[in-house]
Amino acid sequence: MQTLEQLSNPKHSAWNTISQWIEQARNHCEVIKKDQSSAEREIFSMQMPTSSPMGAVIYETGGILIHQGWLRILGSGSFKLPRGLMDWNFSKAFSQSGEKPKYLLVADDVIGGYFAINGGALGDNLGKIYYFSPKDMTWHDLNFSYTEFLLWALNGDIDAFYQGLFWDNWQEDVKRLDGNQMIVFTPELSTDKQTEINQRQRSEINIETHYSMSFAEKDKFDMVYSVN
Repeated sequence: MQTLEQLSNPKHSAWNTISQWIEQARNHCEVIKKDQSSAEREIFSMQMPTSSPMGAVIYETGGILIHQGWLRILGSGSFKLPRGLMDWNFSKAFSQSGEKPKYLLVADDVIGGYFAINGGALGDNLGKIYYFSPKDMTWHDLNFSYTEFLLWALNGDIDAFYQGLFWDNWQEDVKRLDGNQMIVFTPELSTDKQTEINQRQRSEINIETHYSMSFAEKDKFDMVYSVN
């Protein structure tokens, strides 16, 4: 097991490169200030060195908000995005420290989509980013490494990826959310493919509740009932 000093050696940190990417990004992005103790706990628990892009994002940020907060990339957690990557994945991707995760949740969006690195449970493309789409409740292989995903989030065509899913004045609704909230639609995106996005009813939901609704089938009925 590496020490915190070994994991966070500034001479080998990828953050210098990533911070340059952020400065030159085409998409709106906000780096959330980290809490030092949380950052240290997260990378030590994960044994993730800052020489890796993921380790650098975890250690140097409380998270990164993309496209006015539509997309949330997890860091070490903060008041604004109160979920560190390690803490958020515990009991979801793995149940004890040192266990190989079946996938690793690294980001999510405000409409119920999740981005995860595949550890074997999502498909054949190991180590690549998959996206769980609320439109069909299915994991899709994006064929991105974590680094490629960061570059796409900073510079890719977010509007095209989410075509038809932005409603009028969505920025104001997203601004009111905290990092533990999502927006769900009635009728649901996965069951009604025809209704235009502005014609759907919108409501806020806690992300833990949403995750359980999406992936824990045994509790799905109770969770849906409690939301209504």
